[in-house]
Amino acid sequence: MTASRILVLNSGSSSLKYQLLDMADSSRLAVGLVERIGERTSRLVHEPLTGPGAEGGKRERTGAIADHQAALKLVAAELAADGTGLDSPELAAVGHRVVHGGTRFTRPTLIDDEVLAEIRSLIPLAPLHNPANVSGIEVARSLRADLPQVAVFDTAFHSTMPEYAARYAIDAETARKYAVRRYGFHGTSHAYVSRATAALLGRPVEDVNVIVLHLGNGASASAVRGGVCVETSMGMTPLEGLVMGTRSGDLDPAVIFHLARVGGLSVDEIDSLLNKKSGLLGMCGDNDMREVLRRAGEGDEAASMAFATYVHRLKKYIGAYSAVLGRVDAVTFTAGVGENAHQVREAAVDGLAELGLVLDPEANAVRSARPRLVSAEGSRVAVAVVPTDEELEIAAQAYALVTR
Repeated sequence: MTASRILVLNSGSSSLKYQLLDMADSSRLAVGLVERIGERTSRLVHEPLTGPGAEGGKRERTGAIADHQAALKLVAAELAADGTGLDSPELAAVGHRVVHGGTRFTRPTLIDDEVLAEIRSLIPLAPLHNPANVSGIEVARSLRADLPQVAVFDTAFHSTMPEYAARYAIDAETARKYAVRRYGFHGTSHAYVSRATAALLGRPVEDVNVIVLHLGNGASASAVRGGVCVETSMGMTPLEGLVMGTRSGDLDPAVIFHLARVGGLSVDEIDSLLNKKSGLLGMCGDNDMREVLRRAGEGDEAASMAFATYVHRLKKYIGAYSAVLGRVDAVTFTAGVGENAHQVREAAVDGLAELGLVLDPEANAVRSARPRLVSAEGSRVAVAVVPTDEELEIAAQAYALVTR
């Protein structure tokens, strides 16, 4: 029996998301989430999708789950109950989402002690994410030391950016010493969606130039030329770029000095302000685009301004990346907002006919879980909606690495 299953783990500071996939046919066997780890109100939701366990539907546990090790042991027990546990001979590897790979990790990587130490050394570049990613890796290795563990990095897809696109125009020695450069994030999504867009157009990925707009609570744009990323909106951290749910996106750096000198805010207070209390939330009090759209539709001034600012930033990046690519074959919307908020797509493309972007209002208004074109017939540039699948991308990269 050939092992073809990949368990994908996405470890957050107090959560653990997981999916079990069979790469023989790219099917999902189970999905689940453990949340509020470390609290008395912890919760595990497990859903088997195939096999005998699927007949009972979702299963839920509540109660204290002390740490990630306890969480993963419970996940293993749930999978075992379905006959798909960690001891299954069909399990080929565990694929771990790791947010920051720095300049060292530019492709999926088998994890050993040295690699784990290097991921740990990158914590200063991603203090909110890499510690949790490390915890998930450590726990998985402790439970199945013999099983290949593969790290798939959010930053890897963007490592192909030209050096002039990755550099910030600051003192070169300071930048080198403190690893200050643009790395980009959401790379697994941008990789998957750019390839899926080419498939939707019926063209080889090498022949397609696409602007990918990953619009969720976090949001990022990328310019992808022939399957290779040449520019992306997020920078050294996920704070740069588009307006997001709680993040400011692009900002004059002097705002930070002003808030410190005049406002008396500490570095930690400014960090919290820009990452957790800005974006849509900071402008109108809601970071859920559905609520922002509802309020804007009722004439709420703050929500209307937040939406207008969000869309204005999107248009700027579409225009800029059109210039970077020279020729654009498609602009593709993905992630929660990009896939579901037709008003965002309509507003972002409105007025861009000179760039070749013309929307079909009826096609754009249709909700679907399938990749689809929403551009008008004759539009020089395709406008597409492609649901992202980061777990499948992680599983595919991990499987390719352990079976090559």
